[in-house]
Amino acid sequence: MADQLKMTGIKKIFPGVVALDGVDFRLLPGEIHALMGENGAGKSTLIKVLTGVYDIDGGEIELAGQQVRFTGPLQAQQAGISTVYQEVNLCPNLSVAENIFIGREPRKFGRIQWSEMRKRAAALLARLDLDLDVTAQLDSYSLAIQQMVAIARAVDIQARVLILDEPTSSLDASEVEQLFTIMRRLRDEGVAILFVSHFLDQVYEIADRMTVLRNGRLIGEFRTEDLPQMQLISKMIGKELEALEEIEEQAREASSPERGTPILEARQLGRTGAIAPFDLTIHAGEVVGLAGLLGSGRTELARLLFGADRPDHGELLVDGNASAVKSPREAMAKGIAFSSENRRTEGIIGELTVRENIILAMQAARGWTRPIPRRKQDELVDKYVKALQIRPADPERLVRDLSGGNQQKVLLARWLIIEPRLLIIDEPTRGIDVGAKAEIQRLVAQLADGGMAVLFVSAELEEVLRLSHKIEVLRDRRLVEELQNGDDVDADRIMQTIASGATP
Repeated sequence: MADQLKMTGIKKIFPGVVALDGVDFRLLPGEIHALMGENGAGKSTLIKVLTGVYDIDGGEIELAGQQVRFTGPLQAQQAGISTVYQEVNLCPNLSVAENIFIGREPRKFGRIQWSEMRKRAAALLARLDLDLDVTAQLDSYSLAIQQMVAIARAVDIQARVLILDEPTSSLDASEVEQLFTIMRRLRDEGVAILFVSHFLDQVYEIADRMTVLRNGRLIGEFRTEDLPQMQLISKMIGKELEALEEIEEQAREASSPERGTPILEARQLGRTGAIAPFDLTIHAGEVVGLAGLLGSGRTELARLLFGADRPDHGELLVDGNASAVKSPREAMAKGIAFSSENRRTEGIIGELTVRENIILAMQAARGWTRPIPRRKQDELVDKYVKALQIRPADPERLVRDLSGGNQQKVLLARWLIIEPRLLIIDEPTRGIDVGAKAEIQRLVAQLADGGMAVLFVSAELEEVLRLSHKIEVLRDRRLVEELQNGDDVDADRIMQTIASGATP
């Protein structure tokens, strides 16, 4: 079968960094092909080279047998290559139909034919088994549905190559299955799909073949059925499997904390429309996991504790004293830090360097009239770049040029640098490869052993179980049960609790 896409000897060099070093990649029509590798392995760079975001410094690209070199994403799209990114890149204030046809609206005598556009949008969504009100504003739908709309738009431009970059990172199990149904249908229609994901089980469920990159180099191309998961992990991280297992074992062996005065105690704290009143106690050295399905109220609970949202019920005690936390600044003053799951809009500042992003919270706490000396900045940033293995290890690189996983590490470093007493981390391993995920899990365990309290929010139940001393289970924006982690608590027990909606 002829290649739909063929990339040969691709090289991309940034100042001081060879991001891609002679990489080959090929994509067949009617296949789902997973692009695998750690954060910083070169996956995002390869996609950006393909779609014209970056110029290539060496190599060739062929599309359907014709040599191409695009000057930007629009030209790539016009040639039949469409990309749907992890963060949905649509206009939430426009309707579903407008988002599907934005820039390509059907017109007559220069005027948009609204009824025709809505009719075509409904027909396109029906083809993908999506029953939506195409006149509704996009942000009235969940992130999962917005992701489907982005795919529908890509399908409508008659993409020959569809690139899906971490499309499942914010979806629950049923939404993932809906997406996979659409992907299989498109594959059967002859579309070549490049799939990027850090969820290995999903890759093995949906992908026909995979290509593995490490440190900007091609490790190999494999049929999915021929490469066991543990061998894939070894190829991705370049470490022996025993080393990875040792890291995970250290994370699992976090000691139980000494119970003293709680650092933080919520008493019937709640916010109408966001999270029902709940009780929660967090001690020094304790990792408290928040478990629940997408939309269960995990993030809403975390935001209340940090003062990002105001409660209208209950009270919050810090060190046993009633202490209203009315803003993130007040929370930081009391030793509470919050690393948001939404790194794009609530986290990193793309126009600043890695160094500037990392020292941001510390500088804000000191006040802008007391700048941190540059030498001190360099020492602190170097420490956390090494500790979190941020790649490339260049503190003067603009943070927007890093992969999504490395941006997440920068955001985590920003809060660790202020040495908080309570660290709230919301989906810290989302979009992060298996090796980096184990490193972050080990770091959380070490922080707890050192006396820091951690509120750990994750959609991955196994991760919550591995790290947490106790687990708060949420359903439908209510905290329904607190489970002490032990031999009788496993993923099935948590799922049963979520399904039953039991109350404490």
